[in-house]
Amino acid sequence: MAATIKTADELEKMRIAGRLAADVLEMIAPHVVKGVTTDELDRICHEYMVNVQQAIPAPLNYHGFPKSICTSINNVICHGIPSNKKLKDGDIINIDITVIKDGYHGDTSKMFTIGKTPIRAERLCKLTQEALYLGMEQVKPGATLGDIGHAIESFANKYNLSVVREYCGHGIGKVFHEEPQVVHYGHQGTGMKLTEGMCFTIEPMLNLGKRHSKLLQDGWTVVTKDRSLSAQWEHTLAVTADGFEVFTARSDEPWFKQA
Repeated sequence: MAATIKTADELEKMRIAGRLAADVLEMIAPHVVKGVTTDELDRICHEYMVNVQQAIPAPLNYHGFPKSICTSINNVICHGIPSNKKLKDGDIINIDITVIKDGYHGDTSKMFTIGKTPIRAERLCKLTQEALYLGMEQVKPGATLGDIGHAIESFANKYNLSVVREYCGHGIGKVFHEEPQVVHYGHQGTGMKLTEGMCFTIEPMLNLGKRHSKLLQDGWTVVTKDRSLSAQWEHTLAVTADGFEVFTARSDEPWFKQA
């Protein structure tokens, strides 16, 4: 199945959905503190998406997922389910937001640190964000998906971090997850060639320990097999005539452009 090429009208809808997803992450940031439960973070995000943005939280009931956001703490790689667990000093947490607006998806995530976190945890979060940016910088017409994966994997290897292989970025638009699959490892010049109008996420998951993952009995939560810390950052972007456009840029980033 080939990647869909978005029209100018579709790209504008993606731009709006991406902006809304980024806005949710900016809105929730002051609430991500010691003592708050991930259920409470989910409730705040849900109410903001539904009542303020008039948008739909894409994860809610997606293949049975029970909540509106994903909250992945410490050794959770991805798809953590919000619960009554309180955040504690030293935790790291990924909050993953996907909104649907006018039928189109915006998908993004970022890491938050709680209180005084260990240096190795801070370093993991920072380096994973840098890995995302390196992957994004490969995006332009004629480049390949392998170029993205190679840039991320090479960077991770340099700092003795491992790349999760079972979960990856994905094409996105009217459908939450569509072609292509965007893996975060690989070889330059391999895989699908990028074309103007393609939209997809890049969302590297890097571990302090080994890359291997394990799915818990809830059918969603993915953890590191060796219980090492894991971090993830994600953006939705489009291939443009001369590079890329980030739909989910936040105001604390170099990619930020005020719409």
